Amino acid sequence: MFIQKTVKTCLSGVRSVSCSGLRAAASRLQHSQAQHHGDARSVRPETSSAKTLMDIGTRRIFTEDHDLFRQSVRRFFQEEVVPHHNEWEKAGQVSRELWEKAGEQGLLGVLTPEEHGGIGGDLLSAAVVWEEQMYSNCSGPGFALHSEIVMPYISNYGSKEQIQRFIPQMTAGKCIGAIAMTEPGAGSDLQGVRTYARKDGSDWILNGNKVFITNGWMSDMVVVVTVTNREAKTAAHGISLFMVEDGMKGFHKGRKLEKIGLKAQDTAELFFEDVRLPAEALLGEVNKGFYYLMNELPQERLMIADMAMASCEFMFEETRNYVMQRKAFGKTIAHLQTVQHKLAELKTDICVGRAFVDNCLQLHAEKRLDSSTASMAKFWASDLQNKVATQCVQLHGGWGYMWEYPIAKAFADARVQPIYGGTNEIMKELIARSIVSQK
Repeated sequence: MFIQKTVKTCLSGVRSVSCSGLRAAASRLQHSQAQHHGDARSVRPETSSAKTLMDIGTRRIFTEDHDLFRQSVRRFFQEEVVPHHNEWEKAGQVSRELWEKAGEQGLLGVLTPEEHGGIGGDLLSAAVVWEEQMYSNCSGPGFALHSEIVMPYISNYGSKEQIQRFIPQMTAGKCIGAIAMTEPGAGSDLQGVRTYARKDGSDWILNGNKVFITNGWMSDMVVVVTVTNREAKTAAHGISLFMVEDGMKGFHKGRKLEKIGLKAQDTAELFFEDVRLPAEALLGEVNKGFYYLMNELPQERLMIADMAMASCEFMFEETRNYVMQRKAFGKTIAHLQTVQHKLAELKTDICVGRAFVDNCLQLHAEKRLDSSTASMAKFWASDLQNKVATQCVQLHGGWGYMWEYPIAKAFADARVQPIYGGTNEIMKELIARSIVSQK
């Protein structure tokens, strides 16, 4: 009876609404529908219905301005990076000239505010640079780490003097940035850091070592994760960040590490032996470093996820082109049903992953991406990247195992993705905490 009375009351209320109000609402609806149909021609196709997974002008999260920027970025990688990458793989690093060219082109510090000396673009513009690097299959340039991992620490937590000193130079590619978190005994567990800085007057004395540091060999400035209070109630409450510059007494760079993949990306060991740091080398507040890291890590994990999906898209298109040309049994192997079904599976997986990662990009652009969701994106996309890499090498047959083939390099580069930025096992731990938490 209560429900019936409520419904009757509601209907009575609806009848009392003026006809003019209903007509106005209908008119607005018709206008909206007409506008929608008028814009139908400009609707951007998603990757699932695009001609290729790397087409410019696709995906609803982007605009025509992003398309123009993407054309410029794609041209840069094809003209300035691809022709030299084999040479850089042998050298274990890219050239400094490339960094400065990237700065001139406006590819560094894209997301950093213009008033700080950055480009002042949006997150999706930064994502364009990440994706186009993966579409070029050139993993050497450490632009993404420099721009979207290192620079935000300075821009978000640095003093006015630190911002003015470093950000413009980093945007120009004249100061290469790195961040030193990992140690021989501390990887995903940042609370296990042993590098220590003790107070000495107004200065700090830094001792310790770091390993697997991207841009480490070429770096001009390194943000170092350091313990500053060994008596803190938890390790997280005693961590600080310091900016250590190349050439400081006691700061030594070890050898460039030889890796399975990412061969043109300089990765190094760093050693700190009684490095005297002035008070102004402290980034943000003392003992707040772990808090800063937790704030910034979701963006790093989203970046890894987006680059993983872009790599999947590249590998798929590379494999599609290969099977359309490779002949066996008197016809191209693309005519074999087993190959067609495998391509169908791969494309479906990639498009599903892309939809989720694009949603995460949109959420982060709106400052609504939480740590758990970023962890899902990183874990899922990097696992998928390795699955796609394995299947695409298989479809290439023996040639897929040859280094001269792009798919072999993409396969080798993919393996580290589930490891850095927090292992995927740690990602599952973070996701699980949000599931079983009582708060």
